[in-house]
Amino acid sequence: MNAAAVPMRIALVGNPNCGKTALFNRLTGNRQKVANYAGVTVERKEGRFVAPSGRVLQLLDLPGAYSFDAASPDEAITRDICEGRYPGEATPDLIVCVADATNLRLHLRFVLEVKRLGRPMVLALNMMDAARKRGIGIDIAALESALRMPVVETIAVQRGGAKALIERLDMLAEQVPVVARVGAPEDAMLFSSPNSDGFAPSGAPTADGEMDLHAQVRALLSGAVTMPSATSIVDDALDRIVLHPVAGLAILGVVMFLIFQAVFSWATPLQDALTAGVTAAGAWVGDLLAPMPLLRSLVNDGVFAGLGAVLAFLPQILILFLFILALEESGYLPRAAFLLDRLMFAAGLTGRSFIPLLSSFACAIPGIMATRSIADPRDRLTTILVAPLMTCSARLPVYTLLIAAFIPRHDVFGLFNLQGVVLFTLYFAGIASALAVAYVIKRMRRDKSEHALLMELPSYRLPHPLNIAIGLWDRAKIFLRRVGGIILALTVLLWFLSSFPAPPVDATLPPIDYSFAGRIGHWMTHLFAPIGFNWQICIALIPGLAAREVAVSSLATVYAMSVADDAATTQLGAVIASQWSLATALSLLAWYVFAPQCMSTLALIRRETNSWRNVWITAGYLFGLAYLASLATYQIAKALT
Repeated sequence: MNAAAVPMRIALVGNPNCGKTALFNRLTGNRQKVANYAGVTVERKEGRFVAPSGRVLQLLDLPGAYSFDAASPDEAITRDICEGRYPGEATPDLIVCVADATNLRLHLRFVLEVKRLGRPMVLALNMMDAARKRGIGIDIAALESALRMPVVETIAVQRGGAKALIERLDMLAEQVPVVARVGAPEDAMLFSSPNSDGFAPSGAPTADGEMDLHAQVRALLSGAVTMPSATSIVDDALDRIVLHPVAGLAILGVVMFLIFQAVFSWATPLQDALTAGVTAAGAWVGDLLAPMPLLRSLVNDGVFAGLGAVLAFLPQILILFLFILALEESGYLPRAAFLLDRLMFAAGLTGRSFIPLLSSFACAIPGIMATRSIADPRDRLTTILVAPLMTCSARLPVYTLLIAAFIPRHDVFGLFNLQGVVLFTLYFAGIASALAVAYVIKRMRRDKSEHALLMELPSYRLPHPLNIAIGLWDRAKIFLRRVGGIILALTVLLWFLSSFPAPPVDATLPPIDYSFAGRIGHWMTHLFAPIGFNWQICIALIPGLAAREVAVSSLATVYAMSVADDAATTQLGAVIASQWSLATALSLLAWYVFAPQCMSTLALIRRETNSWRNVWITAGYLFGLAYLASLATYQIAKALT
């Protein structure tokens, strides 16, 4: 086979915040695939690009790592792939190590660690424009000579900023032997070249092979780098404000408030448009299937209802990740985590948990997806377990219905409305419960050692539109692929349970009362009677498994009415107000503070943790809390009223 026809496998490695992913996006554009490594939730990003010679180069963007002494699954995967020991992953033919040219004191240490592998390697000095602005001088020839590897300058955020790297890789593609199998890094042939386009056997013993890495970095800096100051004057000035214990928290509060408002307000028109589009498509298909009522019901009430439920979350997710990606690229996100770390740690979390938990107020699904920024697997799992306790927007229809029906509009202290106070109390109960559960998990950990948050604070920079656009596109594909199929399957299953068997000819009750779901609802009253739930509520809980807000329309179905407009909603409120006791309504409110009734969230927990055990733990503790809270609320309210 012609060697040029075999793509050269290039692994892109580097510290977090070095611009590695931006360089990957610059090289591959939209010609990339995002998946997960087998058995873990760490993302695998792969792309291809064609060099000027016509040679196809296959690029793998490995997770950011500070060291091969792995402290997280990301670092372990990067180490194992570079060493050729990761199952099912081909050994890289060439490693491109990306370093931030403005922070070589930190990044060169990892470069030297990668160099010890003895694999063909290129060093890409990224952000060279920022380095020049700060007056940092780098002697490329001296650095190449000292490291005995090619060193090229890159500016990943500029068009043509990777031209020198592409040309060097194209040249090396003719020299680096392509390994056509997985494993055995020792099989790679290393060679040297007097013009530094080749490689010295860096894995072999050398005179300085046993030197401390930090000492080697100091030697490299003194011989090849001139730096007027250790840090940027602009960064220092901004950090004095942004990291101030009072002003910094105030700024963070404003930023989070704007994000919170945007996720709700910006997403609403897009959600309405998507829902209307799916509804119109469902109606059009339904008209075509009019002669087949059963199939029509399956398509409309099962497939399209499930698709609409999935797509309704997508605008919130994209808006949320728009802000997260922008804050991450700007360098602000690590500073927010640093500011909140001490406060969050007291409750058993870390500063990195703040953004995911905040986003869970819109929906737990994007909140759980955002936990990928948490490196420590235990902290990430704790955040995932408590994220469903945040009061997501899906609970609001239930809260609004019950509060309007049972809570009078009395003034409290002449300033607040009693209905608003109740709604705030429900939100506060979710936050307090999440912190309490996190604290319990912390106390249950076997490892009682104290926590220290160590992170690099990158330089401030403007987010690049290309990187954000590619990031949003990747998140949209991941969400639809991971959640879409599961919730569609569950919706179809719930449709079946609610539609079969058909009611008898002389039926006097709504059809759902005779279905499997109706029978299950009657059976469930044995379990839920102590907390005040009647069989109608139990039936509504079943389709509510797909999404909490479905419980409102399910209640309307049970009471044989539609809630398509405000008047119908008011009518439903009047009906339940006349048939339920106040104790039952308060019990149902308490239930929805904790209830694990969003199957898509549980499905995502399974995907993100790769464990059914965590799903059962989440569902079990949420159900237990919901039942105990409703039991206490119902019994106390019943005794008082």
